[in-house]
Amino acid sequence: MINRMLRVGVITQPHGLAGEVKIFPTTDEPEKFTSLENVYIQVKGGEIPLVIDRARFFKQFVIAHFRGYDKIENIQPFLKKDLWIRREDAVDLSENEYYIADLIGMQVVTDEGTVFGTISDVIATGANDVYVVDHEGKEILLPAIRECILSVDIENDTMTVHLMDGLIQENL
Repeated sequence: MINRMLRVGVITQPHGLAGEVKIFPTTDEPEKFTSLENVYIQVKGGEIPLVIDRARFFKQFVIAHFRGYDKIENIQPFLKKDLWIRREDAVDLSENEYYIADLIGMQVVTDEGTVFGTISDVIATGANDVYVVDHEGKEILLPAIRECILSVDIENDTMTVHLMDGLIQENL
């Protein structure tokens, strides 16, 4: 299923008294916050649009200010909320790159045609991502490498994999 919105961060706390907030980015490209204008906070019954009028970086955080929210009291309701962008405002992906939101819940099928499980999480490691697959109630870790991941079909919500020797232990 292709999600209409993508999460780019979480507002963690206020930064000063003038309405700035600290955002923990959940995107691979936090520098995009400096050119990003429209973000959204989802609330019961809809979403609140916010315009970022300035952003800078401090350690692992983005410090941002939303247009029209100039006091700490104005941003209090936004604390601990996820920040979302519309898919069309997201960074363009290269070939064989996917948004994690598109992979979660995807059905995993082996190259032999057997339904293997469902992706429940993606773990970012230094070398390559690792897909966590729920297989018969157990978590199986599949490395996101060409020898293992044969194809990803976002439109049909299916990933085809080759289970390399030694990847799955017999006593699962």
